[in-house]
Amino acid sequence: MEVRTAGSRTRPSLQIRIDRRDGAAVTVDDCAIVSRAVEARLETEKQVGQEYVLEVSSPGIERPLHRASDWRRFVGKRASVLSPALHGREEVEIVGVEGNEGAESVIVRTEKGIEQRIALADVKDARLAFTW
Repeated sequence: MEVRTAGSRTRPSLQIRIDRRDGAAVTVDDCAIVSRAVEARLETEKQVGQEYVLEVSSPGIERPLHRASDWRRFVGKRASVLSPALHGREEVEIVGVEGNEGAESVIVRTEKGIEQRIALADVKDARLAFTW
């Protein structure tokens, strides 16, 4: 779960992105369940004032890829990756993940068909790529 706060002086805004561990798509019902649970906790713990904006949603179709498990989940999909190993940002196909926990490398295929291994630690930013 990612929590970001941005707010004005009068009404703080909390944005929460949720995902499912089972890999299924996040539904409106999932968002409603999380929203009610977070709201109850905020009110119990008095973390914010009486007025706030709470937004719960999925990471979306251009979701960020952070952990090795994210990369494994989307093998076969396209991603926009920023890494010195790619000399900047490039759209690639995710081929796989290898290595021990904490020292994983992602295997990607460039648009020229070249497979390349990139240490996950060297990935500065990565998101699923959505193309029309």
